[in-house]
Amino acid sequence: MAAVGLIVHLLRPEAVELGRDLTGWLEGAGHEVRLPPGEAAATGRPRLEADPDSFVEDLDMIVTLGGDGSILRAVELTGEAGVPILGVDFGRLGYLTEVQPAGARAAIERALAGDHRIEPRLLLAVEVTAADGTSRHVALNEAVVERTTESNTIRLAVYADGELFTTYAADGLIVATPTGSTAYAFSVRGPIIDPAHRALLLTPVSPHMLFDRSLVVAAETTLRLVVDGHRTATVSVDGRRLAVLGDGDAVVCTASPHPARLVTFGDRRFHQVLKAKFGLNDR
Repeated sequence: MAAVGLIVHLLRPEAVELGRDLTGWLEGAGHEVRLPPGEAAATGRPRLEADPDSFVEDLDMIVTLGGDGSILRAVELTGEAGVPILGVDFGRLGYLTEVQPAGARAAIERALAGDHRIEPRLLLAVEVTAADGTSRHVALNEAVVERTTESNTIRLAVYADGELFTTYAADGLIVATPTGSTAYAFSVRGPIIDPAHRALLLTPVSPHMLFDRSLVVAAETTLRLVVDGHRTATVSVDGRRLAVLGDGDAVVCTASPHPARLVTFGDRRFHQVLKAKFGLNDR
């Protein structure tokens, strides 16, 4: 018997319906199914609701029904525990999702039988120090420090391994993983990095300075971003807004020693994914 967590995009009725179907099927096969509160309510399975604090304990696999955002939510729930994540694609781009809904049952059976591969993805360990204390988080895509809606350009001093690199005047800064290079950093013209690489990507958002390039640094680098001045900033991790930062508050980003672990089947080379997502096969 395996313990399987299920993450469902609650705004997609077809995903909720498949979640309800898979829950009954997995239980019928003798497996334990764990659902976060929203999923338990949406699928009509309140008895399967799991406490978020113990959701990951002895969990064998997480199945996500949605897009890449659902995988980010799975990472939020599991942290650095390394639980294998199988993504079923109900999204639009699907860089991370592995199978289509029609193949969900077969893919789960294969994964539970051990007939799969694990693709490790670098996780970003993020430490936020603000007026209300210090908190720690992990990100699969990125950590972002950017201006609030009330402020204009902000100043962020960036330290690499304790040494001041420079102070940016910009709307914000993104510290991304290779996986996150196709997320927010991509939308502000940062480079695309194959997720097989271990690196951190520092990309300014609308910089007001001559140095406006992205910077790729070794994964072992510790990047510290410090708010410099009276203008406030916000910090977000994988799209989750965490805190408002004031003068002297800091965000420290390092590569986690524990990767996210994505379930894959067969050869899924990154350049082939890019060709499919951007329609490059027809060019």
